Amino acid sequence: MSSAIVAAKRALQQERTRLLYRRSLKQILSWAVHREIFYVEASKTRAAFEANRNVEDISKIDRLIEEGEVKLEKMRHPDPYIVPWAPGGSKYARNPPVPQEIGLVYDFGRQEEWDK
Repeated sequence: MSSAIVAAKRALQQERTRLLYRRSLKQILSWAVHREIFYVEASKTRAAFEANRNVEDISKIDRLIEEGEVKLEKMRHPDPYIVPWAPGGSKYARNPPVPQEIGLVYDFGRQEEWDK
């Protein structure tokens, strides 16, 4: 393989690994909402990623990423944690913006012209 193809393949693997790590942490947060438990589980996940940090074989890296994605899919939470103010969260759009047809008055306490 040419060096450009290898470099592109490595960049793709790095991106897939980064996304797998982020999705893993979000999945752990769905299972362990309490931070004390989350930190322990996140440390275990980080250690698993660090154990394979120096693997150089491209096919082995692809296999490890695929195994991680399969494991992540198996561990999917049936009711994932959603930040309350994010779309799908319990507080999303609870206080919608004021409609355009309603005018806001910013001159509180001032006398109107006809009250003089």
